[in-house]
Amino acid sequence: MAYHRHNARWSHVLRLLPPTLVGIVAGYLFLRLIDDDNLLKPIIGGIVFIMLGVHFWRTKTKGKDAAIPTQWWFALVLGFMAGVTTMMANAAGPVMVIYLLAMRLEKIEYVGTQAWFFFVVNWLKVPFSSNLNMMTAESVKLDLMMLPFIAAGAVMGIYFLKRIPQKTFAAVVQILAAVAAVKLLFF
Repeated sequence: MAYHRHNARWSHVLRLLPPTLVGIVAGYLFLRLIDDDNLLKPIIGGIVFIMLGVHFWRTKTKGKDAAIPTQWWFALVLGFMAGVTTMMANAAGPVMVIYLLAMRLEKIEYVGTQAWFFFVVNWLKVPFSSNLNMMTAESVKLDLMMLPFIAAGAVMGIYFLKRIPQKTFAAVVQILAAVAAVKLLFF
């Protein structure tokens, strides 16, 4: 987080947080009503595939001339979807891929914005996750044991981010979002 403190585009983080918080509350309320969030994973995966398809079509047909979505509803819809998907299936990453790629952020700003967005969002989820028993003493203990590996991954990420070309970076994050969608749909 310290490395990316100057890389985040705070205007995007702040624009997304209010609808994301509403989405977290909506996801929390929905999870209280259902007892099997696995029913929702294929729906979320399908939505991600549709969003990736629209993004791919938009950039392929209009290329560099594709307008950057600046309408208020774009951040509202994607922020809300990020909140719902992160609360229900911890799967907001692909939603954020769509939003941040549409904003045409450079890779360092992309990663910095996403890192800080999820840092804040994950802290916002803590009381909701605790109330649903999704976060327990055992899960926190496991998280703490993983800290050295997380730190190593963060250092490797910074190293590779500096070396990967922007176009390759954009392709990789879209492929990973599609893989996440497949996982949600079928596994």
